[in-house]
Amino acid sequence: MIFALDAESLNQALDWAEKLRRYVSGFKIGAQFFTRVGLQAVKLIQDVQSRVFLDMKFHDIPFTVEEAAYEAARMNVWMFNVHCSGGLEMMKRAVRGAERGAKEIGQPKPKVLGVTVLTSLSDEELEQIGFRDKAESQTLRLARLALSAGLDGIVASPKEIPLLRRELGQNFLIVSPGIRWEPASNEDQKRVSGPKEAVLAGANYLVVGRPIRDAKDPVATAKLIQEEILNAENK
Repeated sequence: MIFALDAESLNQALDWAEKLRRYVSGFKIGAQFFTRVGLQAVKLIQDVQSRVFLDMKFHDIPFTVEEAAYEAARMNVWMFNVHCSGGLEMMKRAVRGAERGAKEIGQPKPKVLGVTVLTSLSDEELEQIGFRDKAESQTLRLARLALSAGLDGIVASPKEIPLLRRELGQNFLIVSPGIRWEPASNEDQKRVSGPKEAVLAGANYLVVGRPIRDAKDPVATAKLIQEEILNAENK
């Protein structure tokens, strides 16, 4: 489990990190928190001896993404992501930038993930954007492109994982957002799943945010979700 650290301040983030680090494999730092506090967000998580998934979804011309990937690697993050829809060359350059940055600081290359189709998008919304395929087909196409580019894995909805595993095998890393524990109000995610279903489908990591943050007892909820994940892994 990776906790989505959408905090309002460094103090709030530190509180979440200290409460949850024993139950998670790392913390996701996204655009909201990183834009608010910058590199301090990454350092805070590393200082509590945990790992950072930098969720900035780089999507630009190949040169710019390579340089962004280089800087992400120099932060010594565990994982970061780019949009697969940026194209094959852009993704290849992201890997190259990550390798260059990691070599400079003498650390392993971060895992580079490709974002396929956002879990907030429905088939109808994809059609509005101009994609001819539905979410499942579009996800598979982009995942194959990410594999060809040399990425370590993808970010994909739990709904598409069974197809991805059948077509791409077991060795490609799949990180799944859109994990829900209980029915949520004001839901902006469309293609979601419970943790057990996502793990049984073949997800390597689950990104969980609101089900823990909005719970009456966040720590107890994190523990329950972790237990469900472990039980599913042992089946």
